[in-house]
Amino acid sequence: MTKNLVVSVERVVTASPEVIFDFLADPRNHSLIDGSGTVRDTQTGVPARLSIGAKFGMQMKLGVPYKITNEVVEFVEGKQISWRHMGGHVWRYILEPVAGGTKVTEQFDYTNAKSVLMLRLAMFPSRNKKSMVKTLGNLAAHFAAK
Repeated sequence: MTKNLVVSVERVVTASPEVIFDFLADPRNHSLIDGSGTVRDTQTGVPARLSIGAKFGMQMKLGVPYKITNEVVEFVEGKQISWRHMGGHVWRYILEPVAGGTKVTEQFDYTNAKSVLMLRLAMFPSRNKKSMVKTLGNLAAHFAAK
């Protein structure tokens, strides 16, 4: 029996799925809402809008600064976007229209991670869940301010 290797958090945001999707599809916005404190900025040459197969680099900091390149692996306009890290895990956003705005689900999917054991030992699933709650709070605050 396989254990669930997807951490999921959801929140209603007072904006349409299309507006939220456009925001998430621009990697320059990721540091504005990041709840982990690790996403610092984009690297030079990132696309202004992501698409399936697009690669984009981010400047990160987890103790020490580092750079990471991501690849968009799911892209359904206005509904779902995700990217994969070099470690094989996926960050995903699913957008569903609801009364009052959009239900935004953020997922950390480590089903195909290269080292599930390492992620668990470093407590990334639980740490990422806390950060995802903050990220969705930041996203909601961003659109509430508009």
